[in-house]
Amino acid sequence: MVHEPFTHEDVLLEGFLALNVPEGFRAELIEGEIIVTPPPDGDHEDYISLLVSQVIRKSRVDMQFSGNKGLKLEKGDGRPEDHAIPDGTFAPTSLRLFRGADSWMPGDGVAMVLEVTPFKRRHDPELELRAYARSGIPLYLLIDRDDASVTLFSEPGKEDYRQHTTVPFGKSVPLPHPFGFDLETAEFL
Repeated sequence: MVHEPFTHEDVLLEGFLALNVPEGFRAELIEGEIIVTPPPDGDHEDYISLLVSQVIRKSRVDMQFSGNKGLKLEKGDGRPEDHAIPDGTFAPTSLRLFRGADSWMPGDGVAMVLEVTPFKRRHDPELELRAYARSGIPLYLLIDRDDASVTLFSEPGKEDYRQHTTVPFGKSVPLPHPFGFDLETAEFL
């Protein structure tokens, strides 16, 4: 039996999948870079809670939410598959997307991912942005605590989102179908 030689990408992916990070930490593999993030602070969780509450109450389509769900995203340019863990993942409830899903599930059917910047940024959020766009995640919502702003990225392309709307905290940002409502950000102030 002839064995194919392992590539650098194979070794990187296997090493990443074997990582055992401390409880509360999360590890991601994006564009060949392993990113380990410590547990979030209370304000970070407050932003997520406020946003999820609005989505559940106002969305035109019933939504499921998962915090910290691992997504296995399409790879690009010969890199190993990206493995990202957004702060929040939304999918139409009718899809039952999370039921029976493995630790790392494909992004197919995800309506929107949410990221809240940590108090002190530890990596470039552009890495995640490109990974989500490449995989066709329709909407990417970034709550930027440093800039006190919310940015909605839409129309995913090969390496980026073609559209984005940024508003300061206190203004609303329209969430398109399947959400169909204006996200109020005054509570983020």
